[in-house]
Amino acid sequence: MPDAGGHAAQYRVEGQVSNAKIEAFFRKDGPWRAELAALRAILADCPVAEDFKWRSPVYTAHGGNIATVWGLKDYAALSFFKGVLLKDPAGILVAPGDNSRSVRLAKFTSVAQIAAAETVLKAYVAEAVENEKAGLKVEFAKDDLAYPDELVDRLDGDPDFRTAFEGLTPGRRRGWVLHFSGAKQSATRAARIDKAAPRILAGKGMHDR
Repeated sequence: MPDAGGHAAQYRVEGQVSNAKIEAFFRKDGPWRAELAALRAILADCPVAEDFKWRSPVYTAHGGNIATVWGLKDYAALSFFKGVLLKDPAGILVAPGDNSRSVRLAKFTSVAQIAAAETVLKAYVAEAVENEKAGLKVEFAKDDLAYPDELVDRLDGDPDFRTAFEGLTPGRRRGWVLHFSGAKQSATRAARIDKAAPRILAGKGMHDR
């Protein structure tokens, strides 16, 4: 978290020095700067690597996305990509939206709240890492349109993108999902999502001008 001089301390997570984008994220002025730094300090003690995707830090293990941190309007959050698989004995995890199928997050409005939850959060991260190591998947209802993993990760890691995508009409959402899923390679699916993101954020479907 920030040092006494107000500068962001350098963290190593799994031996990796955080890159410039991550440091800029945590240095950015905002109402939840101290809370985000406190969450980062907890994650630095967990068996995850720190990366930067979709405009936010993302914490990974065993080739999968484990968690991310968000500074939203009303709270700071530690969000778990497959949070619906966590047991949550402390009862602190909630869905970020009515249509959230996999992600669950813990909300905080003070550093004191985060400090009090440190042991619980570390246990949840450890459980999420073990779930990823075991290859556990979130099972969706059969009548759900199958979202490719790359789209699920983008939705769960980028709250602005999620809001825009879920705000599309069902037909527009279906069109985009079919377009993304049509690519055989993961890299191609991810590239299609990146290319489509500005149009989705503008509320447009594939064939809208």
